[in-house]
Amino acid sequence: MSWQDVLGHDRQFQWFRQQYSSGRLGSSFLFVGPSGIGKRTFALKLAQALLCNENPDGSLVPCETCSACQQVKSSSHPDLLTLRKKDDKAVIQVSQLVGEKERRMREGLCYDISLKPYYGGKRIAIIDDADYFNEESANALLKTLEEPPPHSIIILIGTNKQRQLPTIRSRCQIIRFAPLRDDFLTQLVLNQGLMEDEQQARQLASLGNGSIEKIRALIGSGMTEFREEFFPRLANAGTILPELVSLVNTFVDQAVADLPVDQKPKGRRDCLRQIIQMTTDFYRQLMRELAGAKLHDGDLLAGPVEMAIRNWPGNVETALACINSCLEADVRVSQNANLKTLVEYWLDQLQTFSQTRDPLMLPTL
Repeated sequence: MSWQDVLGHDRQFQWFRQQYSSGRLGSSFLFVGPSGIGKRTFALKLAQALLCNENPDGSLVPCETCSACQQVKSSSHPDLLTLRKKDDKAVIQVSQLVGEKERRMREGLCYDISLKPYYGGKRIAIIDDADYFNEESANALLKTLEEPPPHSIIILIGTNKQRQLPTIRSRCQIIRFAPLRDDFLTQLVLNQGLMEDEQQARQLASLGNGSIEKIRALIGSGMTEFREEFFPRLANAGTILPELVSLVNTFVDQAVADLPVDQKPKGRRDCLRQIIQMTTDFYRQLMRELAGAKLHDGDLLAGPVEMAIRNWPGNVETALACINSCLEADVRVSQNANLKTLVEYWLDQLQTFSQTRDPLMLPTL
């Protein structure tokens, strides 16, 4: 049974309930796991349960109807603070945490979380883009993590603990979240009205790799058709690099063609990240196949993976090197690297890896 409308993360809920009921609940947490699997939904439900007026016991089951629960739903509860990276910035800004220079420590999240709870209970902060801390902004948060104010809870949400600075990781309890099962994804697709037909919802769920965010990106974006063209070419040893580069750049340009000029840079980054993340999934499936796990016949990746294996001179380590290249490229996109240059270098590296048995000797991005 799922924790109210939070699907697939019952183990994490049980852990929080046990810690809370025994009085051992900490103050700082780092949620890690792939994007689009419900980490933020879980954090908001936890906040709702902790701030609920009607069910303040250790059950962590919010009533959903009291004023506090309704305020959390509408993002208007005075004791719930949220922070995320600004759309026009590459990283979380120091000013978001400790205020502008002329008002340091008199505004910003670190100041707000230090105030007494408005309703006398807890004060909760959710930082939704922990992957985008740099050293300066992370250091601005450290004192608050080291000495959290009384009755405060801080939740950082990221994708991988390796993307967090060691100073952040060491001061938080790390809570790991796994990709959602296909049956949970199917239910979410239907519940959110992304698809009305259950069979089509199942097929869409099989493409999501555990993430509802990836499914939303596939719908109406042409990404499914792009996958069907891109992966076979990527798997074909005879495909030349300019062909792959042109295919990716053309798709990205078309995807942002109708966006306002000021939104195109972000649109390009978002689109390229989707392509890189899909390619990461391709090499993960390839690695599993090389290790002996078989894909379902109806899986969209089955054909390209089988083609890649027939032409693959390397082994599991080679596929892992390609995965690492994709992960590094994803980071570079978020750091505002030149996209045209990045695409060419990344795809060239993947092709080079696919033709060697010793990928560890090759340079990284």
